[in-house]
Amino acid sequence: MDEESQLIQPQDQSCWATLPDVCLHRVFWWLGDRDRSRAALVCRKWNQMMYSADLWRYRTITFSGRPSRVHASEFQSALWYVKKFGRYLEHLEIKFLNPYNAVLTKKFQVTMRGLLSSLGKSNNRLKSLSIQHLELERLVWRNSIRSSFIKSLSFFLKKMGKHLDYLNLKGARLTVEQGCHVLNSLSYLRNESMASELNIEDFFSHHLAVYSSPQFNKTMATFQNLASLTLNYNCISDELLENLCENNASTLWTINIKCHIHDPHGQVIWGMSWAKLARQAVNLKVNFFFERVMKYDRLSRILLQEIPVRSISLRSCYFSDPDWTMRPTLLDLLPTFRHTLQKLTFEFNNNHESLDKELHLLILSCRKLFYFKIWAFLDVKFVERILKSQEEGQCALRTLKVRIYTNRYETNEEDRTLREIYRKYRKLIDSELNYFVIAYAMM
Repeated sequence: MDEESQLIQPQDQSCWATLPDVCLHRVFWWLGDRDRSRAALVCRKWNQMMYSADLWRYRTITFSGRPSRVHASEFQSALWYVKKFGRYLEHLEIKFLNPYNAVLTKKFQVTMRGLLSSLGKSNNRLKSLSIQHLELERLVWRNSIRSSFIKSLSFFLKKMGKHLDYLNLKGARLTVEQGCHVLNSLSYLRNESMASELNIEDFFSHHLAVYSSPQFNKTMATFQNLASLTLNYNCISDELLENLCENNASTLWTINIKCHIHDPHGQVIWGMSWAKLARQAVNLKVNFFFERVMKYDRLSRILLQEIPVRSISLRSCYFSDPDWTMRPTLLDLLPTFRHTLQKLTFEFNNNHESLDKELHLLILSCRKLFYFKIWAFLDVKFVERILKSQEEGQCALRTLKVRIYTNRYETNEEDRTLREIYRKYRKLIDSELNYFVIAYAMM
């Protein structure tokens, strides 16, 4: 009888009881906090599993930015998590969504002070930190609240600087003095930072000529191991390029540069500065993102032929200027980078001029171009010409995304033609392209 019961028992037992630890880890990894806390009550083994470091290495903490009883617990739960599992964290992302009064920003600042203080005491393995779109220049951030938050963040970065490999403070919107104070915290005591990825896009407030600040250039000279740098064009200067060449040439792979209409971008950068950096940082590729900076004379001062440009994005955000023309940019400026250009993104209102031919010629001249996206007024046949060139081996696109603007209330005719084009080149599209093409009524 005992032997019989021993044979029957494993069959009656749940399969979860014998599931290997690695499988349990994988299942628990997908659970949210509420489900994890419930699973921890099932048995002693599952409870022990919940304290595995693998489950708590990545964390996104979101503060909704809306005052309500439901969201009031966000601040308490964030502190609870860091105190209980903060020592395991390696990658932390914090989001503060749409704060609209000083009460919320104060509550966020107090929570962050406790969170960063607790994390600074218990954690010695944090590799990446992301806190985006704080927009600290807004009026909802009173001076005392802003100053207290910057103080807490700087103190935390001083502790974590030797471990931190990735820092993303995009959209912080600080003064030059405040921003440099925060960045200098990474090099506390050692006078150098070994972070390899730094995102300071929109880190400084609008309208600041950061490129002329000796304090900023001195701060950037402390970075010795950058592989990826993201910033605004109002930070670029000959001195910055010289610092990058001297301190980061052996590691630097990518520079992402945003140029916005509201940021100063009239500084003169020597082509020889870019040429020297490109020679020293042999793997360097530069990506440009232009927001409402569309005129040829402005672009030509920025897009110097010595820059190893990999991608260019030009967005006018639907603004229309009858005095503006895109033609010289397409025919004269962008072909300068035909040997390095791999990605092109255009979003502009060209209702006053046809650019189908110029765009087609540009695609054919850039033999390394694999990504092309455009939202503009185009003839539907433009898509067919691109596909025909692709079929004949004249270009090597892997992504083609087109939104064809029209001045009519409906797009039935364009939709019908696009369906015919798709049927004609379906085999090519299905085998080679990430393809998305639509007609869009602008009326």
